[in-house]
Amino acid sequence: MRLPPHLDWLIYALAAAAILMLALGRQEHANAPAPPPLTASEELPLAPSSPFSAKAVQIPGKRVLTSGTAFSAGESGVWLTARHVLDGCRQSAIVVSGGQGVAASLRGSSGDVAVLTTVGGASALPIAVSPALRRGERAFLPGYPQGAPGEAASRLLGPQTVRQRGRGVQPQALLAWAEVGRTDGLDGTLSGLSGAPVIDAAGEVVGVTLAEAPRRGRIYSSTPETLRRALAAAGVKSAEAGAAEPMSVDNYGRVADDLRRDLRVAQVVCLEG
Repeated sequence: MRLPPHLDWLIYALAAAAILMLALGRQEHANAPAPPPLTASEELPLAPSSPFSAKAVQIPGKRVLTSGTAFSAGESGVWLTARHVLDGCRQSAIVVSGGQGVAASLRGSSGDVAVLTTVGGASALPIAVSPALRRGERAFLPGYPQGAPGEAASRLLGPQTVRQRGRGVQPQALLAWAEVGRTDGLDGTLSGLSGAPVIDAAGEVVGVTLAEAPRRGRIYSSTPETLRRALAAAGVKSAEAGAAEPMSVDNYGRVADDLRRDLRVAQVVCLEG
């Protein structure tokens, strides 16, 4: 027996609604607690034990033109970040305390990944040697979105090639991630997270955060190969291996706070010269 035409459309509509509700119900919401506010002691100049204490300079009075995130790849003062954060910058600094920073110099780059150097450094984040990334794999991005401490959680969608304008400019290979969580209370864009490490569940860096597509809920990072090429272009044969702490949706907020507190993840700024 054939159903009346209007009943056919009703059944199709109900089926589509059921599929949509199932898909929405499976969306992951893995938000992290907001970082605790700074205490009065954390706003004071660095303690004498800090590796930056003798080199830190006051930066108030110099207007910050752009800001992003950087992370340590060597205790000798090697940092990785997104090159576009410092495009055209004449004076850049790694922020090491409230109102204090150390001068940073561009040493080399590959694609949109840049290597900076400072006098003195922090314990390095471990970089994955040859990660076998799989679709759906989790990764966590600690940094300074909107210029304040925060982080995001993501799942890997897969590789993507971006063709850039300009004669002779080679297509750039990226990794696309779906955002599945962020710091509680962090609304809007993740601007300022550019340069943040993309850390896998084992606590190792697999890429550098480069861009986002807010409407699509997408985050884009470098590939592990581009990260290694940037270190090689800067004359860094291999990044020093620091201690790794596994990350999960249950602890990534706390681990991110620890990385920022130890200056393994720091804010990088371009200052008006």
